[in-house]
Parts: sequence; structure tokens; C-alpha cells
Amino acid sequence: MSDLDAFIRGIPKAELHVHLEGCLEAELMFELAVRNGLNLRWKSAEALRAAYQFTNLQTFLDLYYDGCRVLAQERDFYDLARAYLSRAHADGVIRAEVFIGPQSFTERGVGVAPIMHGVLAAMDDASREHGISAGLLVSAQRHRSEAEALQMLESVLPWSDRIVGFGLGGAEAGNPPSKFASYFRACRERGFRVTAHAGEEGPTSYVREAVDVLKVDRIDHGNACLNDPALVRELVERHIPLTVCPLSNLKLNVSPTLEAHPLRAMLAAGLCVTINSDDPAYFGGYISENLLRCQRSLGLSMEDIATLARNSFSAAFVPAADAAQAVSSVNAYCDAFRKIPTA
Repeated sequence: MSDLDAFIRGIPKAELHVHLEGCLEAELMFELAVRNGLNLRWKSAEALRAAYQFTNLQTFLDLYYDGCRVLAQERDFYDLARAYLSRAHADGVIRAEVFIGPQSFTERGVGVAPIMHGVLAAMDDASREHGISAGLLVSAQRHRSEAEALQMLESVLPWSDRIVGFGLGGAEAGNPPSKFASYFRACRERGFRVTAHAGEEGPTSYVREAVDVLKVDRIDHGNACLNDPALVRELVERHIPLTVCPLSNLKLNVSPTLEAHPLRAMLAAGLCVTINSDDPAYFGGYISENLLRCQRSLGLSMEDIATLARNSFSAAFVPAADAAQAVSSVNAYCDAFRKIPTA
């Protein structure tokens, strides 16, 4: 391992855009299928991983939602969340804000309580064992109706003190952010932070709608914003962060290569851009792999990596004092790393 690789893996970081359902590794999917008496369409974990050849977002979502069938009991959600948080801790993550989309499960008769209890118990145990801070983001699926999103919001309010924010995910095509204006207003009125997937496969106008109509605190993905210089300036001035997912963009053909990824342009524009793994079990890399491969493909410097780490904390849904303390830990790590003698 090179010095820069070690630096990237060890630097304190926050992950702000990761879907628990997308952390379902092939082996765990088979284990849960057996536990719940389900048959999968693949014969082995290897055959399942071989199916991770996606042409766009929808072809990925078809497989993703199929995998969600194996999550049925509180223990399943606990095991999934615990596995992700252990991996995140090993990657230097000290703050993780994790999406869960209850609608994938409640439509099959799974209660909200097993989902919430399983995930939150895993977060509590990870905090005790690893010291990792974890926040839960609840996501509505944009291919469904706004009425269903509002119903989902009401269903999770008994756990409102454990929810840090609400989001919007799923297929962008034909589902503009403005479709969910009332849902986002209801979330904001209840005091929650809000974020929305926009500008991944959707047009620049979807990023604009997320800002102007949904009044989001941050944008998930947001690649398409670069097509509108005025929008970029506004995102910079208002400090609306982007939670970018490079390996996801590569796997879903949003970006043809990592060398062509707009990350460098985002940094140069002064955007508060962060690096995240999105659905790491399907896209071939957790947060450190995203950073490592971006560094190699885009020639990122140690200071670029430090900037991305600082951005991740300034963009997190945490009190300002906590964010400042985490940024200080990044600075201290960088100072200490520079003093380590090289071989």
C-alpha cells in the first residue's frame, strides 16, 4: 500500500449518501434468503455478482428491488446495517448518514417497526463498539405517488427523534422533484433536514427544482448542475452540498470513465462536493475504494482528499460544533501524516 493509499483509507471521513439496501452483499443475500425460505433466481453468490452489469439506473433498480425481498425480519435489517457500519468504521468513517426506503418492504407486508428497530439497534451497537456516529435518512421512492410518500412519512413519525432527515430516490426519468413538493414541505415543517436525488440521470432542471421547489439542504448526485453556471454559483454561494458517487456513476453509465468524471470540475468550481458509495455491494466499492480510484484516475492530491473529507463533515446533518470538531480531526490527521517519515 502506498503512502497516499494509507492516507486515504485512514483519513476521518463522513459518508452521506449510502443506501442500506445497496449494502446487501451477495453472500448475505443468500443467507437471508435461506433464513426466510425464499428462492433466488441465481444459483450462487458468484452468479449473482456476475449479473451486476447495468446499462442505466432502471436496470440496476430492477435487481436492487428484487434483492430487497430477502429483508423481512428485524434481525435481517439489523444484520445488514451492522455489516455496513463495521465496514464503514474500517474505512475511517466516523459519521454515516444512511438511507432506508421503507416502501420497498411495507408493500410486501413487512411492518415499519421491524425495519426501524433493526436498523436503529445496529446503529446503537456500532456506536458502542466502534464509536461511529450514525444518522438515519428515510427515503421516498419517486416512481410512487406523493400521497404514498406522505403516508410513509406519517408511518415513521413514532421514531422521529432518531431520524435526521428525509430524502427522495429512485428512477428520475419522468419523476421530477416538483412532483413531491408537498411531501418535502411536510418534512421541513416537522423540522427535518431534506435531501433529494437530482441530476444523476435527470436533467439540470431537476437540480434547479430540488433547490427552488423542494428547498433541499443538499443534493444527492447533482452532476447535471455543471450545465448551468448560474446554478453552480448559487449552490456555491448558498453552500448546498453535492453527495457525489463516482463508482455508481461509472457502473450506471452516467460517466463513461472515471477519467471523465466531473469531480475535478466540481472542486474547481468551489462546490461543496463529497464522495460516497451509494450502493457499494452492487457498484464494486465502499467509500475508500471510491476515493482511491478517483485519486488514481483524476490525479487528486493529498490536499484534494483532505478537502473532500472536510466537505463531508461540513455537509453532514450534525450540529455546527460537531462538524467543526470533525474538521479539526481531519486537519490534525493531515498534520500527523505529513510528519511520518517515508521509507
